[in-house]
Amino acid sequence: MTLTAADAAAFLYREALYLDTRRFDEWLGLFVPDCEYWVPAWKSEHETTADPRRELSLIYYRNRSGLEDRVWRVRSGRSIASKPLPRTQHAITNVLVEQGEAARATVLSNFTVHQFRMKSYETEVLYGRYEHDLIRDADDGGWRIRAKRIVLLNDYLPAMLDFYSL
Repeated sequence: MTLTAADAAAFLYREALYLDTRRFDEWLGLFVPDCEYWVPAWKSEHETTADPRRELSLIYYRNRSGLEDRVWRVRSGRSIASKPLPRTQHAITNVLVEQGEAARATVLSNFTVHQFRMKSYETEVLYGRYEHDLIRDADDGGWRIRAKRIVLLNDYLPAMLDFYSL
């Protein structure tokens, strides 16, 4: 059974809901242990960096333990820039299953995130494109994120950028 566009959209909506409602354990559960989470930097006006291990990235975690550590830092209060956490609202559009097989799929989409920073009373809008590489979990048959690439189109930001903002 291949991943349909409707099922892919529902998966992305659920991921967004977990971030917006700060259900970070459930969000982390969407990722396989050896996942890659990457926000490349812009090399020029129209080209992003291509290799996160050799070129600059806005965010890069080569596995889920890096994401787990970041979530822990945010929750523990050790991330001063994330205190208090902004209120976020993710909107996902233009969901397209580019490549689908029984156990693997590439899902492309667009996103907009509105966030309100309570400390400064500022609202920010972030937008860009997602590329999710999904695999089917052998144990429960659900889909998991093997890789997530986030191309942030407005990368000149007045504040901190973190996983909950994307």
